[in-house]
Amino acid sequence: PTGSLLYPYGPQQGDETNPKHDDGTSDALTLSVPFTFYGKTYQTVFVNNNGVISFNEPVRQYTPDPFPLVDGHPFVAPYWADVDNVLGGDIFYRQTTNPALLEDISQDITQYFPENPFTATWAFVVTWDHVAYYGSISEKGNTFQAVLTTDSKMFYVIFNYGDIQWTTGAASDGDAETGLGGTPAHAGFNSGDDTNFYNIPGSQTDAIINITTTSNVKVPGRWVFRVDDFQVTGVDSPQLNNNCWL
Repeated sequence: PTGSLLYPYGPQQGDETNPKHDDGTSDALTLSVPFTFYGKTYQTVFVNNNGVISFNEPVRQYTPDPFPLVDGHPFVAPYWADVDNVLGGDIFYRQTTNPALLEDISQDITQYFPENPFTATWAFVVTWDHVAYYGSISEKGNTFQAVLTTDSKMFYVIFNYGDIQWTTGAASDGDAETGLGGTPAHAGFNSGDDTNFYNIPGSQTDAIINITTTSNVKVPGRWVFRVDDFQVTGVDSPQLNNNCWL
């Protein structure tokens, strides 16, 4: 079922909702727990409608560029593309210390990174729920989620992909009927310097539509990264080559 990978989200979880604006963003959000990303610590984030969580300043750009970005903006991109939540879908976010959620996150991360047992003390959960693409004349929507979490020593980001039906908005040369073609979505991490970044395989190619079937932790549709001292896990493993990117 759609969203089975996703942690609970929505107004009933206490989520805030982003405004309905093409290329819109949340207000500047002050994190109750500072977040360390590629060796730098941030207290302000923006939830950007176009599939990006950025540190210190918003990102309104709708056609993705390859990482590393020349403009030096540090951000995480679960699915950077031209979302238009006026046409459909919602973008939800919350900071949480909910014990049940933190226990689930802790168990998951400890399973994937058993050498570093992890007990989450805080999480920031952002969910794009059945969001439409710019210029859409279809009913297609994408559902995906990004979670920032820490135990105050280690910092992780989880990407969950529930349902991906489109890759490209019409202003990125995508087809208005299919949401495909043009310059497809990008998934990964940009540190803000020009040496530290990570592009999830398939980014900016038609293959990114298959991200619900890929993983670096053997859970199709989930990618997990330690990001304080950024480490890529499992990406060269045989399981990825054999089962995922066919």
